[in-house]
Amino acid sequence: MKRLFMIRHCNAEGQHKDSPLTKNGVNQAHALAAFFEKSSYEVDRIISSPYLRAIESIKPYADKHNISIEIDNRLQERILSEEPVDDWMEVLEQSFSDLDFNLPGGESSNDARERSISLIEEITSADSTDTIVIVTHGNLLAILLKEFQVDIGFTHWKGFTNPDLYLVQKTGGEFVVERVWNKDRA
Repeated sequence: MKRLFMIRHCNAEGQHKDSPLTKNGVNQAHALAAFFEKSSYEVDRIISSPYLRAIESIKPYADKHNISIEIDNRLQERILSEEPVDDWMEVLEQSFSDLDFNLPGGESSNDARERSISLIEEITSADSTDTIVIVTHGNLLAILLKEFQVDIGFTHWKGFTNPDLYLVQKTGGEFVVERVWNKDRA
């Protein structure tokens, strides 16, 4: 792998795994496709969360370029709790400062990292592909980006947009993380 594009999905109608994109989200998905079409990068693989909003976010580009979208459950949304959480923002912030903190039925940051890191290791060790796109959710995106840039956390998550797009590539033996999405694109 030479380049890894990590995408947070476009605007969706809800948080359920089958929530579709909003009308604005569909426009954002087309803006993502236009971004990749205008870039100099040729995408070799697309790997997505199984959630509909993630798949629909990259589908316009994948369809136009006849690239199959590989579904990987390791990229699914992180569950904070099985029950509704009134102060979920505080809970989420705590989960970024205490990586083992979790609510009943929920995943800690370390739990989410553990389930997803094997995919990142597979991707970063692959020599057969140059450019890979993964599509996931904001919380997991922050956790995964932290693998490449240790200071990424809750504050970065709060600044994420729908969609958001980061490029991770190796430069001089080190991984470099660059935000390449401009929120004014869509």
